[in-house]
Amino acid sequence: MVQIPRAPVSFAVPMTRTGSRDRTPFDTGTEEDNSTPPSEPQETRQGRRIQNKKEKRMASVLVVEDDRRVAAEIGSALVEYGFQVDEAPSGSIGLRKALDGNFDVIVLDRMLPEIDGLSLLTELRAAKVSTPVLILSALSAVNERVDGLRAGGDDYLAKPFEFIELTARVDALARRKIAAEAVNERVVGDLRLDLIERVLYCADREIELLPKEFAIIEFLMQNAGTLVSRKMIFESVWGYSFNHQSSVIDVHIGKIRKKLDPDGLNPRIHTVRNTGFILRAPS
Repeated sequence: MVQIPRAPVSFAVPMTRTGSRDRTPFDTGTEEDNSTPPSEPQETRQGRRIQNKKEKRMASVLVVEDDRRVAAEIGSALVEYGFQVDEAPSGSIGLRKALDGNFDVIVLDRMLPEIDGLSLLTELRAAKVSTPVLILSALSAVNERVDGLRAGGDDYLAKPFEFIELTARVDALARRKIAAEAVNERVVGDLRLDLIERVLYCADREIELLPKEFAIIEFLMQNAGTLVSRKMIFESVWGYSFNHQSSVIDVHIGKIRKKLDPDGLNPRIHTVRNTGFILRAPS
């Protein structure tokens, strides 16, 4: 992942200041003004950026823009706000990076060489890539914006734009993506359970589970660090009263253990005799 330098890029094109960031280089109609409006004091803007950087993880953004000066300005604004940024100077490179990477937001210019923005977006959605996409375009008519959204875009920002609005829109899309991930997966140590694809990963290794095994590990991860009884597991997974003479829970737990740790060196599911089980991250 490449971070764009924080230092602003010099342009021969005049730009106007609007508080926290320069106006986008697409606007050439006014002279530079270094004043800061009283409604957006410097310490407030800095505090917001610091608070953003204290999030659990930095959101990552792919900027697909063929104009390198514009890409550098966009990247600089996003890095200053607290994002990790990667660049793609063409549609084909952008498509490859978007398919191979794991970005929280994609900022996509509509007019690109090799593959135009909407074609790239259509290919991403066909490949089941659900990363939120903010489309940038000088085509600002209603029908153009509608075309972009119907192609799979999540937001559409017409040029010229203010960087403060760009970062706010990217931030909103990133928050939505990260919140959805928190709902759609469970993580305990090196175990990650994808609740959408119904897949378990152990140290990034995909573990094949039968439906009942998946339901059991989901229940254990939901209650990680807590002792759960066989009765609790059975009634959650099977949905009816537990037969205390049955060994079905122990059989399934044994199979899950072998799949997670074939050598038995890093146990994750621990047995509490005559009581139940505890799932813990390996020490």
